[in-house]
Amino acid sequence: MSVITTVGIDIGSGAVKTVAFRSDSQGHELGGRYEWLAKRCERIRRRDPMTLAQEGYDGVLADAGLSRDDVDYIATTGEGENVSFATGHFYSMTTHARGGVFLDPEARAVVDIGALNGRAISVDERGKVLQYKMTSECASGSGQFLENIARYLGVAVEEIGPLSCTSQDPEKVSSICAVLAETDVINMVSRGIATPDILKGIHLSMASRIVKLLKVTGVKSGVALLTGGLALDTGLLAAIQEEMVGEKVNVKTVSHPDSIYAGAIGAALWGAFRYGKLQELETAAA
Repeated sequence: MSVITTVGIDIGSGAVKTVAFRSDSQGHELGGRYEWLAKRCERIRRRDPMTLAQEGYDGVLADAGLSRDDVDYIATTGEGENVSFATGHFYSMTTHARGGVFLDPEARAVVDIGALNGRAISVDERGKVLQYKMTSECASGSGQFLENIARYLGVAVEEIGPLSCTSQDPEKVSSICAVLAETDVINMVSRGIATPDILKGIHLSMASRIVKLLKVTGVKSGVALLTGGLALDTGLLAAIQEEMVGEKVNVKTVSHPDSIYAGAIGAALWGAFRYGKLQELETAAA
């Protein structure tokens, strides 16, 4: 049986994620079988994303024991349209949707919270986008905003979630604009508000906007999977679950240990789909 080997590269504002997949000859169709071969994630931290994309590509090939000739399709997403060695590029909305359903087949919504913005995507069982809604890049509901606040508070990024979960009296951030919200936080510190209460307040404010996005997309039940850089923030996940209850939205919000790879996974799977279709056309034309 022939196989299709693909690599997906997702270049975000904060990190470059790369995965390698192998599927059977029908893997590009719904119900096809996939084998996840390797994964790499590199934080950008002022480094060149294109260099990291090349390193990530070489890294997953080495991890999977593949040569470049073994790869049938290299698919990029996010800000990866200028990767010189890629075969094709896919819009990040479609890749996060497809990757989200791969990670959790029960998901009927994907909430992607990246460094610069957040979005809610309604999907079907195949990972097809039904509807979506995004926050603005100015919004105080992004990963970069939360990192800036953590830096100001002297808190490591990995401590944000656990600290937020210890809050006793959260203080919500009222401003939607990130710049004004940072001013709110400075005022809270001067008033002696405890760090966990500030972080939980930020999480609740972010969660409120995320739940509103989900409601606008028409998601009323089922599972919503968090993806993107903040997907593993336990404090944010808890805050979203609280807001769901408060807003009487019957949606179960979950995360996955590999949520950060959703875009790259979707790119690899869509790459397999496109490659399979091209092969079918070539066979029919022969």
